[in-house]
Amino acid sequence: MTTYTTNPPALVVVAHGSRDPRALSTVRQLLDRVRALRPGLPVHLGHIELNAPLLPDTLAELDARGTGAAVLVPLLLSRGYHVKRDIPEMAAGARLHARVAAPLGPHPLLVDALHARLTEAGWHTPADGATRRASGVVLAAAGSRDPESRVDTGRTARLLAERLGVPVVPAYASAAAPTVPDAVRALAARGRHRVAVASYFTAPGRFATECAAVAPGIASAPLATHPAMAHLLLHRYDQTARTPSTTPLELASAV
Repeated sequence: MTTYTTNPPALVVVAHGSRDPRALSTVRQLLDRVRALRPGLPVHLGHIELNAPLLPDTLAELDARGTGAAVLVPLLLSRGYHVKRDIPEMAAGARLHARVAAPLGPHPLLVDALHARLTEAGWHTPADGATRRASGVVLAAAGSRDPESRVDTGRTARLLAERLGVPVVPAYASAAAPTVPDAVRALAARGRHRVAVASYFTAPGRFATECAAVAPGIASAPLATHPAMAHLLLHRYDQTARTPSTTPLELASAV
């Protein structure tokens, strides 16, 4: 845990936004977990789109309160347009000093959360070799046209494969290939018919629901309020707050 000798910058968790009301409720619960872990740290929420408060409104309100600085931590799992363009542009337009942290992934804490969610859904890594050779996992992510987003998701898939001891194939709900059904078929073509879908989403929503619906076996719940998520938000905040010269893209390669 990082301690500060002066007032710490506010933590602003930047969520994408969703038309699914469960998403906003989930994000608010996650922020409550962060507050419980770090009492006294100002923790706020801003959205890129679709939900209030929008990020520019949150930053304007903080400025009106006299807040001098904020660290914006994207509640996003990989690099992409929102991390590289949208959030930095909103930060640059704020009156207060706002810096942008790296996205949450890849990071071992995400693998902890993914593993836990799979276990909760009924996944057990088989002990016998024959069943293990017939098993696999599809890591279902939102998808992005940015190749670095796919690199980040692929790294998470490799970390999860090391944890589970079975192949993990990254797949996407939109904007990238393969799709989740394609990944399931690819595993089946390799003789792996015992397939689970690991939901690589921060909160419930359309993409998470659609990916779970095509799972041939178990499908885990979104990462949501798993304790590792709150710890990871604070980790990204601390990384940025204590290293003024580090850019979000440099932090993205760090754990």
